Amino acid sequence: MSCIDTIADYGLRSLGLGERLLPRTDFTLCQQFTLIGSGMIWNIYFGVLALAAGFFLANALAVAKAAPSPIVRKPAEWFIFLFRGSPLFIQFFIAYEALVMLPRAGIDLWGITVETAWLTRAWAGALIVLFFNTAAYSAEIFHGALMAIPRGDLEAADAYGLSGWKKFRRIQWPTMLRLAWPAYTNEAIFLFHATTLVFFSGFPAFQQRGDALYYANYFADKTFNPFVPYPIVAFYFICLTLLVIWLFGLMNRRLNRHVPQARRPRLRVRPQIIR
Repeated sequence: MSCIDTIADYGLRSLGLGERLLPRTDFTLCQQFTLIGSGMIWNIYFGVLALAAGFFLANALAVAKAAPSPIVRKPAEWFIFLFRGSPLFIQFFIAYEALVMLPRAGIDLWGITVETAWLTRAWAGALIVLFFNTAAYSAEIFHGALMAIPRGDLEAADAYGLSGWKKFRRIQWPTMLRLAWPAYTNEAIFLFHATTLVFFSGFPAFQQRGDALYYANYFADKTFNPFVPYPIVAFYFICLTLLVIWLFGLMNRRLNRHVPQARRPRLRVRPQIIR
């Protein structure tokens, strides 16, 4: 079987398309690259959706944490502390056990039965955990940036008669994003790296449709040689990291387009070793 045939058979296997049976013997480098690359689809799925949804929740939490009213501020502070104060790995296990405890027949809401079994699958349950976790970390980043807005910008907005929502939308929110974007880029990179923890969590892979680490572990177990599949996973994530840096760099230049070239902040990638 040629490498092109292998890509055709296994390129989308993690989505349930193509060859159903995994190769058993005589593993080729092309098979390992193809299947692990197929599993990367799920890692990208977790990262993109959690990051996109978490961005909006993080903005809301940052604003709520800066609110003068304790009724609004305290729940945001507790949420952020809860997810930042506990390890992500433990959050996966707690979430899975909590979701498994839901009735298998579903929950009856006002006479309508809501199915709950899908929440125990990785594509939904693990995504929810990543969504809440990145929202909490991002909210702390955005809150710090919101508090660091130069007072002169706010006084200028007041001088122009801007107040309330218009002041936030045209002055505070863009400035907050501009100040927070370098740190938020590092959070985005870590989130994609954290998707590998889904494999070790309690959320099962449905019909062997796992992520990149699932297939890497399969090859390592079959060949007793971890020095081929795991470096392939690292290679894919390095490529993904470079793509994230490039995309967020474009957005960083967009946010700072009004700032002179010499004063524009540069993105500095500082990967977190432990969460």
